[in-house]
Amino acid sequence: MSIYLIIGTIVWLYALTILKRAKLPAFYFIVGSGGLFFILIALSDPYWVWFFTHAVVNGVRWFGAVTGWSTTMPKYSIVSIINQTAPINMSIDYECSGIIETAAYLSLVVFFPLYNRFEKLFFSVAGMLWIYMANVIRLSVIITILHFAGANYFFVAHAMIGRLVFYALVIVLYYEIFTYSQVSQNLYHVIRRRFHRKGAE
Repeated sequence: MSIYLIIGTIVWLYALTILKRAKLPAFYFIVGSGGLFFILIALSDPYWVWFFTHAVVNGVRWFGAVTGWSTTMPKYSIVSIINQTAPINMSIDYECSGIIETAAYLSLVVFFPLYNRFEKLFFSVAGMLWIYMANVIRLSVIITILHFAGANYFFVAHAMIGRLVFYALVIVLYYEIFTYSQVSQNLYHVIRRRFHRKGAE
């Protein structure tokens, strides 16, 4: 771990204690979520990036096995897309792993003032799964386009359509969790009651 990261984390924690004592919730949320995001990103390389990329590749492998439109090489984080001319190799790297979007989401949830700690844990896990599935769907859309249209449409499929699909799904998540939080809390309590009932049985 870098000495700069350690010093930065200590300064960040000290700033949070000052803001909490001063009762400045807005600044506490901004500094807290912003600082945690940078800490998570700094800690993500290389282990969490490796985990996320391999998880996404394995998710896409299922899509390829069902459709026959792609094959995967998990060891090298490569998806080979089959089309009528020649295979197109797509590398799942840092940007495609979803680690940045996941870190940003977790940072906001952890410091979101309307949820208690159990709700934050629930929505953190649910949000991570949602972002993961959104990323798998994005790559599946890219595979579908390139399988039928060919390599000439790689930029359109990857940089435009794929990203539009992914960020549309992420926006839905953000709306449900942060803007429409009352409904989200009701969902949490319904699921919690069901688990308690099953445990009692």
